[in-house]
Amino acid sequence: MKLFEAGSLWSYKGYRLFWFSTTIFVLGASAFPIALAVTVLDAGGSATTLGLILGARILSGVVFAPFAGVWADRLPRKQVMMAADLFRASIVFSMVFFSAPSMPHYALGIAVFVMGIGDAFGAASAGAFIPSLLPEEKLPAGNVARGVVVRMASIVGPGIGGASVLIIGGRMTFLFTAIAFAVGTYFLAQIKEDVNADKKPQEPFITELREGLRTVWEIKWVGAMIAMASVQLMVVLAAEAVLLPVITRREFHTNTVFAISAAAFSVGGVISAIVFARIRVKHEGQTSVLIWMLLILAPLVLAFPVNETVVVCAYLLAGLSVGPWEAYWNSAIQREIPHELQGRVFSIDHMGSSGLMPLGMALVGPAVAFFGEKNLLIGASIFHVFICALVLMVPGVKDMKAPANYSQGEQG
Repeated sequence: MKLFEAGSLWSYKGYRLFWFSTTIFVLGASAFPIALAVTVLDAGGSATTLGLILGARILSGVVFAPFAGVWADRLPRKQVMMAADLFRASIVFSMVFFSAPSMPHYALGIAVFVMGIGDAFGAASAGAFIPSLLPEEKLPAGNVARGVVVRMASIVGPGIGGASVLIIGGRMTFLFTAIAFAVGTYFLAQIKEDVNADKKPQEPFITELREGLRTVWEIKWVGAMIAMASVQLMVVLAAEAVLLPVITRREFHTNTVFAISAAAFSVGGVISAIVFARIRVKHEGQTSVLIWMLLILAPLVLAFPVNETVVVCAYLLAGLSVGPWEAYWNSAIQREIPHELQGRVFSIDHMGSSGLMPLGMALVGPAVAFFGEKNLLIGASIFHVFICALVLMVPGVKDMKAPANYSQGEQG
């Protein structure tokens, strides 16, 4: 069969198993917030309570990300991911028996916070794991295939979660999530990992933690692009995410536009990722940043919501902005960063991309009151383009690699 012929992406058994594991895991993970929301609200919790509980998981993932990165570089990454998945499965499984109303909301929040620790360890290991499964020339295709299934599962998963809640209830949907995590772990266990016996001798924990932070700081293009995405997610994506349901419900008197627009954004990302995985560009970083500018279509169409079709189409086009990142970013880190440091770099990337967005979402309300809704959205769009232009001036960003005139010491 051509799909599995020698040399094709799917001919690598370890990668196939990892892809299956990711698919099943994300389906379960995407269903989890639906079950959690139903459980909290059925027990009398408010939207604020639910927001705090969900935010506790993000906070935990951010706080523990640097520590997770060190352990992802110290231990075989497959073992780290398996432990993280089983840990999260056990937390979710316990919610079948101890969730609200029998479990107070603060205790549920603590459980979700602890679950976020598993998120941190899983994220740190996953990106650094793929180079153990594929040759370098297959990394872009492998990263895109994984990114596409994550995005598609994120669309399908909430639907599965909603159907499960209707059929068997919120608490039993936790059982579905736990089983999905466990099945994903089973596929991971079948993989024979290249544990890279040539790893450096271990340094003290705090030394290795500082080494990861120093790597991101000293390799300018890595630090600049992580910082760019972090502040843009906080300002642009946070404003868009909060105001999309507010504006579309007010203007069009339905939830349909909100739901379809969010799905259209994901579909745009999938299309773009597949396209950029198949074409070669001269300057990967420059292309990624320039296409990333398309994200401004989302806040701009909310500032000027002409009609439902325009909003949905704008979100589809805005979704195209993420494709080059899925095609090139992970591959660049896997190619340019020493293998023994990749877990720490991916953990810092996870920390940056997740850490500031909840703060931005919390500030959207006050910002709307101060600047006005339309002014905030237009200002966020201008800010997005300005930061993109600024980052393109950093040496190494254009090609996602250190310039030839950098010395080895300057590259960390």
